[in-house]
Amino acid sequence: MPEFRQRQFIEFEKPVKELFEQAAQLKQMAAKNPQVDYGDAIRQLEERIVEKRREITQHLTPWQQVQLSRHPDRPYTNAYIKRMCTNYIELHGDRNVRDDKAIVGGFGLLDGETVMIIGHQKGINTKMRQLRNFGMANPEGYRKALRLMKLAEKFNKPVITFIDTPGAFPGAEAEERGQGEAIARNIYEMMRLRVPIICVIIGEGASGGALGIGVGDRVLMLQNTWYTVISPENCSSILWRSWEKKELAAEQLKLTSKDMKGFGLVDDVVPEPCGGAHWDYEATANTLKSYLLPLLKELKAIDPDTRIKQRIEKYSKMGFWQE
Repeated sequence: MPEFRQRQFIEFEKPVKELFEQAAQLKQMAAKNPQVDYGDAIRQLEERIVEKRREITQHLTPWQQVQLSRHPDRPYTNAYIKRMCTNYIELHGDRNVRDDKAIVGGFGLLDGETVMIIGHQKGINTKMRQLRNFGMANPEGYRKALRLMKLAEKFNKPVITFIDTPGAFPGAEAEERGQGEAIARNIYEMMRLRVPIICVIIGEGASGGALGIGVGDRVLMLQNTWYTVISPENCSSILWRSWEKKELAAEQLKLTSKDMKGFGLVDDVVPEPCGGAHWDYEATANTLKSYLLPLLKELKAIDPDTRIKQRIEKYSKMGFWQE
């Protein structure tokens, strides 16, 4: 979890920020005056911080959940790998164009079992955000992901994917190198992959950028994440020619984890610590791990042919309509 001096707050977290600053001032005073006991006052403030975090996140609007999923302190794929896995070895490149930094992946031990973990990775500062292209992968990123999935299949190791992207990179050069084909190929191949696949939406799950590594036997969403065909801002700009309707768009898109679970598009929602995942990386990773381990055990016990058949049926049944 980031230290206090590095912590950032979004708009609706301002009440927490004020309490946090008061607590920081008291801690500074306690350091300068060790003979004075500030312990009780600091503890009371910390309790109020926890209560305020619970209060402001208890009834979030869809747009506020979108904001929370983009929180600058929120853990990304590498943060989960670091806390959940041992002996992780990152693998690079698509063996064709280059190594796309927006998608990371490699083998690691999850509670002693070797798994292939692949996920979108955003940057933690301006320089890293540019290097990671804000989590928006190029075609070579999806081709790297597919190469790693095929490697996992070769050695009969389960695949876990972490989804957190505002969408696949929409640049002209990405389209020239076959962005649509790369995503479509991944969806096709993931349907037929003979090893267990678990997908987890850990932040933003937008459009084909999410689907490119989002087809699995089980799909989980963290509590304060979203999953839909288009971001609220882009939806607003298309329908109303302005970003000002983004809050209405977020509501109408039904993009929250609760909505997705209700529609049957995801299998389960993983609860986050009070206030969101950015408040406690360790607790979030431990909770997610407690969901993943039983699922891996369950899926490994199923015959590969049966598992593929169930996976195809799962996606074939999605959606409902009225005539």
